[in-house]
This record gives sequence, structure tokens and C-alpha cells, in this order.
Amino acid sequence: MSIFSVLVALVFCNMAAAKVIHGRVVGVSDGDSVTVLDAQKTQYKIRLAGIDAPERAQAYGQKAKESLSDLVFGKQVDVEWSKQDRYGRTIGKILLAGVDINLEQIKRGMAWHYKQYQNEQSPEDRVAYAQSESQARDKKLGLWRDPAPIEPAVFRQKK
Repeated sequence: MSIFSVLVALVFCNMAAAKVIHGRVVGVSDGDSVTVLDAQKTQYKIRLAGIDAPERAQAYGQKAKESLSDLVFGKQVDVEWSKQDRYGRTIGKILLAGVDINLEQIKRGMAWHYKQYQNEQSPEDRVAYAQSESQARDKKLGLWRDPAPIEPAVFRQKK
């Protein structure tokens, strides 16, 4: 079996395993976490897959939260997901009218591409997220204005 065949099989497995939550964003906790309420009034805590935004107490933490809020608060979204984290949050990609909101946060310079979990992304998303982070860095957008931004995972370890 060729590497290409394996990659195609993995993508189709991931697509088949993905589930979708349809609902309205009723809360934004920070730059990479929201609460979605579906039609049955079930609330879902969503952690945006593939990105890591600054913590609230960190530089650009509030700006990242405001950015995500501007993008999705009060709006109907679809959340593609296939797993939950150890805190019970649903890990997913938020789509608003077909636009990948997780990717938008990276493009705005409001989040890092979370490379520690990039193997859980489709090959297309992995490339798009990495390229968008690089472009945001080059343009010094958002958190990339800081001469030495600290990744949230490093910030959390120091606390």
C-alpha cells in the first residue's frame, strides 16, 4: 500500500468518524473555547481544534477572546468533532457559513497552530493552519506584534 493510499484512507476514516453539532454560540470563554446551545437546549463546551490561543491572563488573551466573540457570538454554527478532551470538552472545528473559524483566529494572529495535535487534523487543515500562522507572523498581526510571544502551553507550565 502506498503512502498516498494510507493518507487517503486516514482522511476518509477521520471524515467518517466526525460528528456535527448544529447550534448557536451562547458563550465565549477565551480565544479558543466557546459554548454552543443546540435545538434541544443541550449545551456543549467546545475547544477549538488545531489552535491554541493566549490564556486570559496572558498578553493578547483578552484580544483573542474578543476576536472569537466578534466572529461567532450569537451566531448559528456547525461544529465538526470526533473526540473530547480530558475535561469533557468537545474538540472541534467551528464552521460559520462554511468558513473555518479556527483558521480565522490564526489568520488574525489571535492563536498559534497547535502543532502538538496536528496529527489529529486532516492534511489540508494541517497545511492551511501552518501556512496561516507563518503569514500572520510575517505580517506581525495580533500577538505576533510582540517581539517574543510566549506559547500558551509554555505559559500554562510556568503557572
